Amino acid sequence: MYEHDSYSQWLGIKVLEIRPGFSRLSMLVRDDMCNGFGIAHGGISFSFADTALAFASNAHGIQAFSIETSIQHYSAIKVGDELEAITTERFLSEKSAVYEIKVMRAAETVAKFDGTVFRAKAWEL
Repeated sequence: MYEHDSYSQWLGIKVLEIRPGFSRLSMLVRDDMCNGFGIAHGGISFSFADTALAFASNAHGIQAFSIETSIQHYSAIKVGDELEAITTERFLSEKSAVYEIKVMRAAETVAKFDGTVFRAKAWEL
């Protein structure tokens, strides 16, 4: 997936681990991701977590599409922050799955993203 994902590549996301229902990614926050105060736009952390959701949910080999997502920001993310996104699968059925993604800066959770996906059909990885 990453090979054909230009946006995730632009974000500078690095894949640390992917397995069915789980992903761990990292990313460095750059100046061009931030507002005039040096704080990352909320869409950056959202996109980072959404990418983690996509990798974890599609790793089962069933094409998955998000149908509901939300994010809670706990702390400002700034230029130079090294982030990690860790995805945990909370529920899995034939047609849907639910995930929690924690966006971390070192040991601090800076955002929590919840996502529900629709599982469409089998495809070859």
